[in-house]
Amino acid sequence: MDKLAAHGVKVEFHPVFLGGINNLSGNKPPWMLPAKGRYLANDSRRAAARLSIPYQGSPPDIFAISKTLPPLRALQFIKENYPETTFLATFRFFFHKLWLPPHVNLAEDANLVAALSEATDELDGGSGKKLFTDEDVRKIMEGREGAKEKVKQLTAEAVEKGAFGAPWLWVTNRDGKSEAFFGSDRFNHVYRFLGIPFQDVEVLPPSSKL
Repeated sequence: MDKLAAHGVKVEFHPVFLGGINNLSGNKPPWMLPAKGRYLANDSRRAAARLSIPYQGSPPDIFAISKTLPPLRALQFIKENYPETTFLATFRFFFHKLWLPPHVNLAEDANLVAALSEATDELDGGSGKKLFTDEDVRKIMEGREGAKEKVKQLTAEAVEKGAFGAPWLWVTNRDGKSEAFFGSDRFNHVYRFLGIPFQDVEVLPPSSKL
């Protein structure tokens, strides 16, 4: 994001409930369609290879851990009450906790408390410093209820702007024009819309080496 910031681009992350987006838009999770589920296994493996990380597979009980409202509300509280760096580091830490073995179910309060207590800035390039004290964790857990309506509002706003899944990007360029982009493989379109230089995918001649 530092490179984007150098081009004057500000990126903001909003906790939204994907289940709510699916419900309000009439969409269904990919794994609800067997053909998509089979395809996702290969697609996820390819994505992991591109990032040079081992493919860990999907969580064994994805329906249980996908009930992410408790951690989403915690993230919204953190966003409103802590520095942006803390919010982003927590977001990344939660993501790893959920999607990598042992696939922690953050919908359960005990697991969420443990994750908040364990969270550090290491994944964001920090020194491994803990993000929250015990008192911070208590405040976050108690403050989730106050963030409930905000997460609901943000989810509804995303749907109003056309969201039917995630990642959903709402992008505004320097001319004040806004457009929606869906998917993690649309950044070339985003960069072109923003008018910033980027290197697109291209086929190299046979003599080139990867």
